[in-house]
Amino acid sequence: MTLTGFYLSFSEQLDLEANARLLALTKALVANLLPGVTDIVPGYVNVYLEYDAERVSKAQVERWVRQYLEELPSLEPGKQLEIPVRYDGPDLPWVAEQTGLVLDEVIQLHSEPLYRVFATGFTPGFPFLGPLPERLRLPRRNNPRPLVPAHSVAMAGNQTGIYPLPSPGGWHLIGTALAQVYNPQRERVFLLEAGDWVRFVPAQGPTPALPPERSLLPPEPRYPVLRVEEPGLLDLVLDEGRRMGGRYGLAASGVLDARSAGVANRLVGNPPHAPLLELTLSGPVLSVLEPVVVAFAGYGMLPLVNHEPVMGAQSFALRKGDLLRFRLTGEGARGYLALAGGLENERFWGSASTDLKGLVGRALRAGDVLGVAEPRGARAGFGFAQPALTSPRIRLLPGPQYSREAMRALCAAPYELVSGDRMGLRLAGPEVPGGELISEATPLGAVQITPQGQPIVLLQDRGRLGGYAKPALVHPADLPRLAQMRPGQTLRFVMHHAPA
Repeated sequence: MTLTGFYLSFSEQLDLEANARLLALTKALVANLLPGVTDIVPGYVNVYLEYDAERVSKAQVERWVRQYLEELPSLEPGKQLEIPVRYDGPDLPWVAEQTGLVLDEVIQLHSEPLYRVFATGFTPGFPFLGPLPERLRLPRRNNPRPLVPAHSVAMAGNQTGIYPLPSPGGWHLIGTALAQVYNPQRERVFLLEAGDWVRFVPAQGPTPALPPERSLLPPEPRYPVLRVEEPGLLDLVLDEGRRMGGRYGLAASGVLDARSAGVANRLVGNPPHAPLLELTLSGPVLSVLEPVVVAFAGYGMLPLVNHEPVMGAQSFALRKGDLLRFRLTGEGARGYLALAGGLENERFWGSASTDLKGLVGRALRAGDVLGVAEPRGARAGFGFAQPALTSPRIRLLPGPQYSREAMRALCAAPYELVSGDRMGLRLAGPEVPGGELISEATPLGAVQITPQGQPIVLLQDRGRLGGYAKPALVHPADLPRLAQMRPGQTLRFVMHHAPA
């Protein structure tokens, strides 16, 4: 799978009519989906169309879109909802001071309008609402908070919104919503969607509970084969990812190193989409309950069966009573363990992938029992020579906010990986020109520039909308290499030149 995409722009500034047109297009496309299109993510002023370049071409996607643009239906009126708000946010006095208003006037101004839901994203179910009354418009915080409490009502610039889950955030916190706008356990997972209308109603009452985690691991597998005796640092059940959830802010999720995961699944005869385990930096200790053939591929660790190493990427048989553990190698960050027949896992939004940010599934714990989805035989002893990890040169393609100056800065000198997770890799090196923009979809592999001029490479669990410049995209074939980097390692960006 090679994911790529393009934007369709409907206006340059926030415009109700243009937003209605792009939402109408989104609704029509979703209802008549072209095979190979993997997501459609509307923002304020544009819509991003993501597709698998191995299944469909850009020209085919453009022809498909054009037929709906020529006879675009009107956007049907969205739902109108009232959301009770306890106006108790820590930034409320500061907002009053900055605007020259008293507290009651801030509350009255904020709760008077009927707000349009222009888009949802950033985190699952986060509604971008507007336009905000002019007297309340203030720029974002200079230093975003590392953690905003769930249900916080906030505002910045021309927009207001609700943080459904705890997350970082740079908006001004003025209250607490007394209703959950996202809950993966509910039949109606998302309270709001783009095109709806919202009025905030001042109220008192208890803060809603954090939405409960939606479990995906079966409590009693039909065909149990492995038990977790000790978990690794982060052991997740994943597949190729969650599609067509971007318009609600759902993370795409899925494996970070698709190349290694694909090798592991192929070695035991599984299809590419079969669920398997992604292990990060260290692996679990697993006891074998029933015979099974497994395969390991990736880096950072080496499997041991009863203390005997299994070298290289290969399939191998486990017998009842065996103990499978992993020895650290210090090279690379992630490995993949596939079971013949695939791991049994429940599905949410069409995928078995764990999404920690969205409270969908969880990391493995001691005592968990893993089963195969479909018991079947597979031959042990198939192997694959894994390429050695070398100091990476990462190819860049022009991004949505491409500029020669930004690309030149990115390629000027090495960058060091400061920190990284499944959302993205934070790098330190030459300062890159960037800036804020109207929030729009964030493509996989986008190089987003922070207010401090430093790049973040956005990965599978990224927020689906963002308001910072993205001057470059990592070449899709180089994303697996990035997934194997450890903090402290360096990389060099180079401009990719397509063959003539």
